[in-house]
Amino acid sequence: MLLIHPPTQSFGFCFWVCGAGAFGSLETRLCPSWWRGPWRSPVNFAPATWAPEAPRGWLSEMSSVESHQEQLSQSDPSPSPNSCSSFELIDMDVGSSYEPVSSHWFYCKIIDSKEMWIPFNSDDSQQLEEAHGSGKDCNERVVPTDGGRYDVHLGERMRYAVYWDEPPSEVRRCTWFYKGDKDNKYVPYSESFSQVLEETYMLAVTLDEWKKKLESPNREIIVLHNPKLMVHYQPIAGSDEWGSTSTEQGRPRSVKRGVENIPVDIHCGEPLQIDHLVFVVHGIGPACDLRFRSIVQCVNDFRSVSLNLLQTHFKKAQENQQIGRVEFLPVNWHSPLHSTGVDIDLQRITLPSINRLRHFTNDTILDVFFYNSPTYCQTIVDTVASEMNRIYTLFLQRNPDFKGGVSIAGHSLGSLILFDILTNQKDSFGDIDSEKGSLRTVEDQGDVPTLEEDLKKLQLSEFFTVFEKEKVDKEALALCTERDLQEMGIPLGPRKKILNHFRTRKNSMGVDRPATAASEVNVPKENGDCLDVGIGQVSVKYPRLNYKPEIFFAFGSPIGMFLTVRGLRRIDPNYKFPTCKGFFNIYHPFDPVAYRIEPMVVPEVEFEPMLIPHHKGRKRMHLELREGLTRMSMDLKNNLLGSLRMAWKSFTRAPYPALQASETAEETEAEPESSSEKSSEVNPEETPVEVKEELPINVGMLNGGQRIDYVLQEKPIESFNEYLFALQSHLCYWESEDTVLLVLKEIYQTQGIFLDQPLQ
Repeated sequence: MLLIHPPTQSFGFCFWVCGAGAFGSLETRLCPSWWRGPWRSPVNFAPATWAPEAPRGWLSEMSSVESHQEQLSQSDPSPSPNSCSSFELIDMDVGSSYEPVSSHWFYCKIIDSKEMWIPFNSDDSQQLEEAHGSGKDCNERVVPTDGGRYDVHLGERMRYAVYWDEPPSEVRRCTWFYKGDKDNKYVPYSESFSQVLEETYMLAVTLDEWKKKLESPNREIIVLHNPKLMVHYQPIAGSDEWGSTSTEQGRPRSVKRGVENIPVDIHCGEPLQIDHLVFVVHGIGPACDLRFRSIVQCVNDFRSVSLNLLQTHFKKAQENQQIGRVEFLPVNWHSPLHSTGVDIDLQRITLPSINRLRHFTNDTILDVFFYNSPTYCQTIVDTVASEMNRIYTLFLQRNPDFKGGVSIAGHSLGSLILFDILTNQKDSFGDIDSEKGSLRTVEDQGDVPTLEEDLKKLQLSEFFTVFEKEKVDKEALALCTERDLQEMGIPLGPRKKILNHFRTRKNSMGVDRPATAASEVNVPKENGDCLDVGIGQVSVKYPRLNYKPEIFFAFGSPIGMFLTVRGLRRIDPNYKFPTCKGFFNIYHPFDPVAYRIEPMVVPEVEFEPMLIPHHKGRKRMHLELREGLTRMSMDLKNNLLGSLRMAWKSFTRAPYPALQASETAEETEAEPESSSEKSSEVNPEETPVEVKEELPINVGMLNGGQRIDYVLQEKPIESFNEYLFALQSHLCYWESEDTVLLVLKEIYQTQGIFLDQPLQ
């Protein structure tokens, strides 16, 4: 609407242009009373008479703008006046300056069949923004993000995983957002439409003209009422019987400009310095927790917890720039195993009843049986070792300045796989002196006996001519099966002797599996109590790792059970891994899959495992209460027994009043000794336990002389029902601060770096 001020000076007039709608009400409140009359109507004055200085086309242009705004106001699906008029009156700043919007980079993840837009951390977003504005060649740039675990191809706007297989995810430079349909999370607009929104917003702020309406590529309507009120309408599809489209709109959704105006957590970047590398191997099945997440997602949680604990428990070392971070990388062996076609073979023999349960069994529990099969055990150990070697080589290529060590961690069955691989390593990377005491092959011990000599030892010399006729030497005989020997005409008894002899020899020579024999741990092989560590394991060829792990962490491990089932009753205290110095068996007290290791090293002594301290430096309250009640009951019991003992003595002394004073004094002096002796007799179980805890316990060299078994503290709610939380306790390690802190503490102790405050 055109408003003309009366002439106050001789050189011209003053023009006010007011829009329709809410601006009319604003004009009514701001204009003086003498304006409220014929002056308000543009048809009551002649432009040529009242404004001779103005161009003729200017007023016509203003009238067209006014009519266009009236059309928008008629079709504008704006909210009710009660919801938006207050914003228009309060938040409208005439002549406010325009500031460009700050962008942030997001990537899209498919979680539970839903698209989730997750922001990059601040450092990665800044790197992507700098690469985006670097010039013409920015589309060819590849920017490493997430600590180097992902690469972003700017030209493709895609994010690719580096160390493992994962579907690529879309990357977007985000400036404008709208609230999603079914949740309160904001979804970014496309980059092209965000640019259109930004240009419209810039014009609205510069010209102070709002009520801007735009249509998105999805035929949705966005209305910019003012800088604080911008809404997004999703039209309801439909048409009447005449074929015209309905104009009914859905519920308005909020629109925000800039990432600082939406509720989203943007973390700081990870330290660039990597102090240590840890490979994490999963257990049975593709899912690693109760939320059915993959090993990649669970290790992400483990890594996030470690970054938080480094800031809280290693703050001094971080401030002094002594440490950076520990990198955890997952190792997946389940997918390669089930891609061999075994699932198809299992499906043909699986019963059709209880389909879901049988599918779950085939996909998870059968992995234990696969590992006990020679064919699939070879596939599993080859996959684990080759994946760790491949990732290690790739990691060194991407981090050429890395000088730290390497450790390995395994969960459930994954810990058993790593145990067998470490047991069958050979320390060929160290000095010659490091191999003293280890098992020597027959070639190193002297002249190699011939096939004729071996048969003579077995008292089977008459079959040498058969092998000589078939041109079978010792190497060929080591590859022969029982059926081959049967076809040569060798009877059953000699066949068994020959196969057993050469299979044992083959294992000791490291042809198929360089087993850790009893002589390697200084234990006679004929000793039935200390058998070979690899006894009962299938005969496979264990690959060699390209590095020497420093520490082996086992989470919820069944290693002790498997070794016992294989026939191993005791681990010699002098035994240790050929290439690994440390070994920690970490478990939850209610974990149904976990077993201890220390009783196999020291079976004659009963002692408790090491209690892992709480990450806040104290025991959990219910454990302290339980110990307090136990001590109180013991004190009451001792006091009661002492009182009864004194009463009994006084009762028995009553018939002898003629005792001399000297004798009474002697008895009084002797009472403390006798009472202590009798109390020790009355409590034979309590005192030895305290003595055992005070005395150092030798658990062998498997962990360099340190303790091996470490138990977590259960939560108060878990102590109410052990069976209810049994399954959860087996999958609790990924988000356990106590577990992660123990791992970090042991890793950094090897570098001479300790916690800010020792935990008790």
